[in-house]
Amino acid sequence: MGEKRILCIGLVCLDIISVVESYPAEDTDTRCCSQRWQRGGNASNSCTVLSLLGAPCAFMGSLAPGHSALSPDALCAGGRVTTGSCPRTASPGNLPDVTAEDFERVELSQYKWIHWEGRNAVEQVKMLQQVEEHNRACPVSQRVATSVEVEKPRQELYQLFGYGDVVFVSKDVAKDFGFHSAAETVKGLYGRVRPGAVLICPWAENGADAMGPDGRLVHVDAFSPETIVDTLGAGDTFNAAVILALSQGKHPTHTSFQGALWGAGRGRWLWGELPATPVPAGDAVGSGAGAPAVGGAPGYSSPSRGRCRERGGGAGCGGSSRLLQSQQGAL
Repeated sequence: MGEKRILCIGLVCLDIISVVESYPAEDTDTRCCSQRWQRGGNASNSCTVLSLLGAPCAFMGSLAPGHSALSPDALCAGGRVTTGSCPRTASPGNLPDVTAEDFERVELSQYKWIHWEGRNAVEQVKMLQQVEEHNRACPVSQRVATSVEVEKPRQELYQLFGYGDVVFVSKDVAKDFGFHSAAETVKGLYGRVRPGAVLICPWAENGADAMGPDGRLVHVDAFSPETIVDTLGAGDTFNAAVILALSQGKHPTHTSFQGALWGAGRGRWLWGELPATPVPAGDAVGSGAGAPAVGGAPGYSSPSRGRCRERGGGAGCGGSSRLLQSQQGAL
């Protein structure tokens, strides 16, 4: 067996991005400078970044049929997508999220880390419990590490705090709890995570904070690049960088976390360059073109232009669907 992979579970969707000179005022018509279709979704974006950083990885999620299937996008992004062992399911309405029953078909011994984008929390808790059961029967060196992202301020998702070796909590969720900084958030919410877990809260231009089982507060300032590129996928890039650093196990939490934030801001990994993969404005191929804009300095946006984003290709597409577990992270 080769090197074990990192599995990302969550959303893959179609982002329709319109670029304008400035953020449009309400009830006004604004001419677009350009428009592009590209694959989006938190777990999908994180998997792309992991792949670009050289990590063996895979994605598991629901894909719509037809023009939103995004398969050409996966291929042009350099991915190798094999579907021979993919579980499939038919849905008469909206696309289903991955269920615990679907997850039972995953061969856990192939993975060293599994990351969940918080969505259908009840089912995701069952999946995490499956991993816990698997780990109890394994020697420590063979156990699967887990992480969860709690991004949306939805009560249902808050049960995910109690699961996962690493928990990412968003600024929006922090504010929903009444916190006003990343430091306040990790101190205030650490009691909700499982014993021994790491809680991480990025706070945009104010950097990010983390706390582990030793109770030490770790803070890293945000890096301001000379050239700002794009904000789309900033958090997903950050999550991927942290996951890769911690999954390698070469450095203590503080160093790994610090390297991850630097990597997300500067467009490079602490231990190697992040390949530049710019997406041409207006590029659109069939079912959605290009990989997420993670090249250059990923995670930042030009201040001189605004962007309107419409998300499609996820829930609401209707028709039959398939649950895809790809073999590489470029999906």
